[in-house]
Amino acid sequence: MMIRKLFLLLSFVALIAPLPTLLQAQGSAAPAVFGYRDFAEQSKVEERFLAVPDAKLAGAHLKTLTAEPHLASTPEDRKTAEYVAQKFRAAGLETEIVPYRVLLNQPKVVTVEAWDGGGKLVMSGPTREHVEGDPFENDPRVVTPFNGSSGSGDVTGEVVYANYGRLEDFDQLAAQHVDLHGKIVLVRYGSNFRGVKVYIAEQRGAAGVLIYSDPEDDGFYRGDAWPIGPWRPETGVQRGSVQFLFKYPGDPETPGVASTPELPDTARISPEGNQPHIPSIPISYHDASPILQALKGPGVPKGWQGALGFRYHVGLAAGQGAVKAHLVSQQDYQRRTIWDVIGTIKGTELPDEWVVAGNHRDAWVYGAVDPSSGTAAMLETVHGIGELIHHGWRPKRTIVFGSWDAEEEGLIGSTEWVEQRGKALDHAVAYFNTDVAVAGPDFSAAAVPSLKQFVKELTKSVASPLGGTVYQQWRIRHAGEDEHRGSNAPPTPGEEVHVGDLGSGSDFTPFLQHAGVPSTDIGSGGPYGVYHSVFDNYAWFTLNADPHFVYLQQMARVFGLEALRMADADVLPYDYGAYASAISSYIEAAKRKAADQGLTLDFGPAQAAAARFAASAERAHGLQGSPTGDGKRLNRALRQAETDLLTEAGLPNRPWYRHTIYAPGEFTGYAAVVIPGVNEALDARDAARAARQLAVLAQALERAAGTLESAE
Repeated sequence: MMIRKLFLLLSFVALIAPLPTLLQAQGSAAPAVFGYRDFAEQSKVEERFLAVPDAKLAGAHLKTLTAEPHLASTPEDRKTAEYVAQKFRAAGLETEIVPYRVLLNQPKVVTVEAWDGGGKLVMSGPTREHVEGDPFENDPRVVTPFNGSSGSGDVTGEVVYANYGRLEDFDQLAAQHVDLHGKIVLVRYGSNFRGVKVYIAEQRGAAGVLIYSDPEDDGFYRGDAWPIGPWRPETGVQRGSVQFLFKYPGDPETPGVASTPELPDTARISPEGNQPHIPSIPISYHDASPILQALKGPGVPKGWQGALGFRYHVGLAAGQGAVKAHLVSQQDYQRRTIWDVIGTIKGTELPDEWVVAGNHRDAWVYGAVDPSSGTAAMLETVHGIGELIHHGWRPKRTIVFGSWDAEEEGLIGSTEWVEQRGKALDHAVAYFNTDVAVAGPDFSAAAVPSLKQFVKELTKSVASPLGGTVYQQWRIRHAGEDEHRGSNAPPTPGEEVHVGDLGSGSDFTPFLQHAGVPSTDIGSGGPYGVYHSVFDNYAWFTLNADPHFVYLQQMARVFGLEALRMADADVLPYDYGAYASAISSYIEAAKRKAADQGLTLDFGPAQAAAARFAASAERAHGLQGSPTGDGKRLNRALRQAETDLLTEAGLPNRPWYRHTIYAPGEFTGYAAVVIPGVNEALDARDAARAARQLAVLAQALERAAGTLESAE
């Protein structure tokens, strides 16, 4: 408790400290910054910006945004759109609310019953989310926990426990001769995207899926549960989409096409391949516990035991009665209207080159952390940039702020906007994302390799509430723990801080992996056990995440600095040398994997293309450091090189994803798979497909290398 009190005291001191104290870590002299011939003038702009984002105002935004549940397409969701639009306009942004008409489900009936092997009813629910003292849980607009894109159905079957529902978990059940046809599969959250759990269960013949949060993963096993501490209470339920995002995100009826209100119904397709047919229902560990305790049969394999106080079993013991469950999921599917809010500041010199920064606005319930902390931070970013505008400043490039809707249901608002903009995004020089902006004090980031150093450098210019700069606090934390890397990429030795790779699960997905826009994602984490539950509300946030809103202020500054520094750069500050180094390591790792599998493949052309890309990146880096003339030719080549890494045909079996270097894994969903065409072919032990994808990769690298060479 002393540590917690000390942290709260430091946060409060940081809040009340004079602004010069907060900014002193930047120093008085303007540093040399990559991408700028002379950073002196830009330094003054950034200093003026950094002085504006206000912790109290950010807290006020958060309170307003979390006052009501605001599920996508509801009247309360529309109110948040109007609030954001009002703040954009007040800051001087050209603002519009952009509607889309998309297929969404809402629950009509959701019930679960379970009986033990002797026919005794052991569970009937779902149980309402409840703890003593939570001021928000009883709002009648709180929707019954459900899964977006769930199938409808009334099914009864024997229950099988399948751990996290990973591919290896299902394979282990198959190796034990557990037949899942007609069964109800019970899985716990974690390790992969919930839609992947349902996807594999359906492939294996399951009739339905129950997904619960085990206290080992985000409950009492980790620490005190809400309302005492930050972790998930007994009745807390994680809602979420089970759309097959790894195939394509967005409106399931319009892949590759914007679902505008004017789009005729004849232009829509069946969402058959993008959504499960079977029902899936999220439940609490309060409701999962009696089912798990009633299961008999073999004890679970190593690593499958959770934190509930009894031995877990797989179920289906020979000669014993099996636990049975009855699931009813009646989902109301309709085409509903959602609303993106777009605010624009037109560039003075390069108006067709866009810097896009965005955060989603919709929430499963109140969404204090996810996503309203991001929206509150973004609004203070806009406040700061608005002050610059009011004093006559304008960016060289156009800055676009996007408040995306229906992200929770499948990244829908951002995807539809990207699909509507099409080729215009070929000139977008960056997309900066934040989502779970503040769940605690621990800064983290993910990015394409060309922007990893960019993110590191700008965090050296933002003060941390804990003292020093954001970068310094990030480095201290990184030195003390082994961070989860969120991809299958090999680790980078000797790094002071780790910038992760972009998989999926947030709105950078359509920008990077479909449109080829260089992207980043930033956040500030901490103990956060109420994800996607009714308890992710203002009361939880102010007790656990950021009592004085100083981390909202910090994230507003970092987010805004990303946009400002990219918008005004003389030369785009991409580091393709880092990109080339990463790709070479990916190819080497894939070559070792193929050898371990006994597959004979020719990696020579891909390695040669990677070497050429590395050489051209090194020469381009020299030009970036000593730019001549207006730099337009160099900038065009630098931007085009990322687009060159797309493949027009898309990835095998999921052509919407076009990036040859990064994609969400088919069986991970969130985590990135690097050189996905090659690695997923290797995982399938399909040598012919791996050979074809190596050729696609080599061609993409040759294109990018040729483009960088043209800048000379």
